[in-house]
Amino acid sequence: MTVLGVVFLPQLPPERLRPIARAADEVGLEELWLWEDCFLESGIASAAAALAWTSRLTVGVGLLPVPLRNVALTAMEVANLERMFPGRLRVGVGHGVQDWMAQVGAKVDSPVTLLREHLDALRALLRGETVSVRGRYVSLEAVALDWPPSAPPRIFAGAVGPRSLRLAGEAADGTIIVAGTTPDGLREAVSLVHEGRAKAGRTDEHRVTVYLHAATGPDGTQRLSAQMARYGYASPEDCGVAGPAEVVAAAVRRWAEAGADTVVFQPTDDDPDPEGFVRFVASEVRPLT
Repeated sequence: MTVLGVVFLPQLPPERLRPIARAADEVGLEELWLWEDCFLESGIASAAAALAWTSRLTVGVGLLPVPLRNVALTAMEVANLERMFPGRLRVGVGHGVQDWMAQVGAKVDSPVTLLREHLDALRALLRGETVSVRGRYVSLEAVALDWPPSAPPRIFAGAVGPRSLRLAGEAADGTIIVAGTTPDGLREAVSLVHEGRAKAGRTDEHRVTVYLHAATGPDGTQRLSAQMARYGYASPEDCGVAGPAEVVAAAVRRWAEAGADTVVFQPTDDDPDPEGFVRFVASEVRPLT
């Protein structure tokens, strides 16, 4: 069965997270995803709060931009959260938006190289290994976590281009695909992920999470159309869904058939009722998928 989630957009002020996370927990939403976008909200701080405010909700961070983060710090934070809230954390890492990375003086010449080094070191540290590495960007000398998790959490990689998608297959435990990806685009992306997995000889489970623009309510179609126009999508009808539960559930099936294991709905920036949207997904869409 396809897992369903919703994005808590960082365009909302941080104090809105608590009621939305609690609503998601109460109604049985499977996953709530957070973003660490510059210069909006911290992914780790928000995830810690959302996990503490809820009892069963799975919280995802998709994604942490690796140019901003020393890998040892990322491992420490992820390990802490996993030990405190075992099995309820999903973490994604990625290149970050290059303009933002340049703005804070963190842009690197080879984002793919940095992501590979970060992924390799992060996953090893979370497995409880002692890591010594001198890479182009990641350098560790006999670093080990004192409190590694008993079972390392799944580490996702956000990927768009072919090299990054193959890398996600090689070096991550799952892949996050950006909203606006059509079903055909998702099929192509999943094929590239599988190429990377085959190259690395990996046969373990690899889950694909895709964000999907979505809206409901009497003005949902208009709000989604306006958002599609702002993003400049060539085929807006294949980049999102608006309508009642039956229409949204049908879209879940389309993207699932294209290769998504998890569909995370990304509401419009101007959604008038984020808590209501969470309840809509869990109570009305979930039973139809």
